[in-house]
Amino acid sequence: MSPRRNRPRGGETPTGHDGEVSDRYGGFQRTESWQGEEWAVRQVAGAGAAGKRYRCPGCDQEIPSGVPHVVAWPEYGGVDDRRHWHKACWNAKDRRTSRVQRSRNAPKF
Repeated sequence: MSPRRNRPRGGETPTGHDGEVSDRYGGFQRTESWQGEEWAVRQVAGAGAAGKRYRCPGCDQEIPSGVPHVVAWPEYGGVDDRRHWHKACWNAKDRRTSRVQRSRNAPKF
């Protein structure tokens, strides 16, 4: 009996449960439609984060390093179009207003 093979052979693309495609970093990427555009969406595990802090465009709060979150960008956008969202903020993006106002004491970055 030969050993079990866990890696895909050749040009096969491993897929997840909902048609998600595995990327080279081991995460899963899917496509969603939002605001008339197709968006690529990737889950980021907290342990594999780059040690950076990001600002969520949904709630305008910081996402500390090590916290699981979502990275989304327009399907035909570039690296500069990527945005890091809290998972709950991405899921509630259709229910939020487009204008988030910061308080007077909030940092301006």
